[in-house]
Amino acid sequence: MSQNTNEGQGASPNPDLHKVLPGERTRLERILGGIEVAGNKLPDPAVLFFLLLIFTWVLSWLLSGINFGIEHPMTGDPIRVINQLAGDEMASFLANMVSTFVNFAPLGVVLVAMLGVGVAEHSGFINAGLRATLNVTSAKLLTPILILVAVMSSTAVDAGYVVVIPLGAVMFYAAGRHPLAGIAAAFAGVSGGFSANFIPSALDPMLAGITQEAARVIDSDVVVNPLANWGFMASSCLLVVVLGWWLTDRVIEPRLIKDTPVDGDMSDQPEMKALEPHERRGLTWASISIVIGLLILVAVALPEGSPLRDGEGNLGSFDAPLMASIVPLIFLLFVIPGIVYGYVAQTIKSHRDIVEGMSKAMSSLGYYVVMAFFAAQFIAAFGNSNIGLLLAMSGASVLEALNMPAQMTVIGIMLLTVGVNIFVGSASAKWLLIAPIFVPMLMQLGISPELTQAAYRIGDSASNIITPLLPYFPLIVVFCKRYYTESGIGTLISLMLPYSVVLFLGWAAFLLLYWFIGLPLGLQAPYTYPG
Repeated sequence: MSQNTNEGQGASPNPDLHKVLPGERTRLERILGGIEVAGNKLPDPAVLFFLLLIFTWVLSWLLSGINFGIEHPMTGDPIRVINQLAGDEMASFLANMVSTFVNFAPLGVVLVAMLGVGVAEHSGFINAGLRATLNVTSAKLLTPILILVAVMSSTAVDAGYVVVIPLGAVMFYAAGRHPLAGIAAAFAGVSGGFSANFIPSALDPMLAGITQEAARVIDSDVVVNPLANWGFMASSCLLVVVLGWWLTDRVIEPRLIKDTPVDGDMSDQPEMKALEPHERRGLTWASISIVIGLLILVAVALPEGSPLRDGEGNLGSFDAPLMASIVPLIFLLFVIPGIVYGYVAQTIKSHRDIVEGMSKAMSSLGYYVVMAFFAAQFIAAFGNSNIGLLLAMSGASVLEALNMPAQMTVIGIMLLTVGVNIFVGSASAKWLLIAPIFVPMLMQLGISPELTQAAYRIGDSASNIITPLLPYFPLIVVFCKRYYTESGIGTLISLMLPYSVVLFLGWAAFLLLYWFIGLPLGLQAPYTYPG
C-alpha cells in the first residue's frame, strides 16, 4: 500500500484519509487485501485486455475444429467455435477495428455526459450543490441515500455509471469519509442493484418478452406481463439499500481507512463551508433552470402524439426516442444549470470558460479512452468466437442433468447466471441464451416462467459488480485512480466482492422467503405452472 500522506491537498475534514493507519487487520480485511494485491499485480488494465484478446485468438484456434455436440437454443444449429486467426476473421477484425472502438457502447455515453458534467464542475455548480445537500443531510444517512439514488438511477439507463458513482465519491470525501467507499456504495446500487427499482424500467418488458417466447415452447398460450417481477423487485430496493448500507459502513469503509490512503490530487474537491451569498444566488437560479427544463420535457413527452414516444405510444421502451435521448438529456441537465450558475455567481466570465470546463473533463478521461479501445477489441473478438456461448450452454446442460429439487434448481439458475456473467456482459444477451433452456425445463417441474425470470435477475445483478467484462468496469477503475493512484482491477474487485456475495445470498434468501409466504411477484405472476 502507498504511504503517501498527501499533506496540503484536499478539503476533507478527516486527515486520517491520507495515511495508512496502524493496528490489527481482521481476517476478512487480510483476505480482501490479498485479493487486491494479487489483482493489482496483473498488468495494467489496457494491457490486460490486449493479452485477453491474444488469448481469445489462440483459444479459438485450438477449439475451432472440435464438435462439442451442443446446439444453439434458438436456432438448433450446432455451436462451433470460430477461429479468430483465420484469414477472413483477421481481415474483418482489422477492417472493423475503428468502428468497433467508436461503437463501443459506454464510450459515447461517457464522453457526451462528461462534457456537461465538466461545465457544471468547472463553474462550481456541483461544488455548491453538494455542499448545500450535505449541510441538510445527516452523515449517518449519507450511505443509504446514496445507494437508493444509485438503485433508482437504472431507470435512466446508464446515467448512474457516469453521474451517480463519481458524485458518490465527491460527497463522501466532502463529508470526511473515504471517497472509494462512496464509489463502492454507488456502484453496488447502480450495478449490483440493477434489477431492483420502485419504478419499472425498459428492462422489464425486454426480459418479459424473451421469457414469453421461451415459455411458448411448452405452452403457446402463455403471456408474461411486463410487470411480472415488479412487486418483488420494488421490495428488493429496500433489501439492496439495507445490505449495502451495512456493508459500506461496517466492512468496506473501515478497511479502506486503515489501508488505502487518499493520495490523488484533491485540490478541486468541495470544502464543507457555508455557501456565500453569490453561491446561493447561483444555486437558486440554476435550480430554477432545472425545474423549467424538466417541466418543458414533461410537457413535450405527455401528449399521446409526442415525438418522444415509440410507434406504439410508449415512453419507457428501448425504442422510444425519450429513452434513446437519456445521455443528451444528462448533458443538458448539467450544462444548462452549470452555465446559469456560473454567470449568476460570476464564476464564468465568457464562453471560453465553458469550453475550458469541457476540455478539462475530456483531458481527465484519456486513460479511460485507452482502456476502452482494447476492451472493445477484446469483447468483440470474444463474442465473435462463440466461446462465451459455448461456456454458457455447457453450464446449462450440467445444471439440467443434475435434476435437482425446484428450490435448488432456482438457486442453480442464479449461480449459472453468475458464471455466465463473467463471459457475457449484456443482461438481454445472457437471458436470450439461458431462457430457452430453463424456462421450459422449470415449467415441466411446475415452476412458473415469472419465477425463473426473477431468479435470473438476481444472479445477473449480484455479479455485475465483479466482472471486468462489464463495459463500465474500466471507467470505475479510473474513478478510483483519481483518489487512490495505485488503484487497479484488484482494488475494485476486492472492494465489490463482499457486496456481490452478500447481495447474492441475501437476495436469494429473500426470493425463497417471498415464495414461501406467497407474496405477489408482480402483475399476473404466479409461482407455479400452471398457475
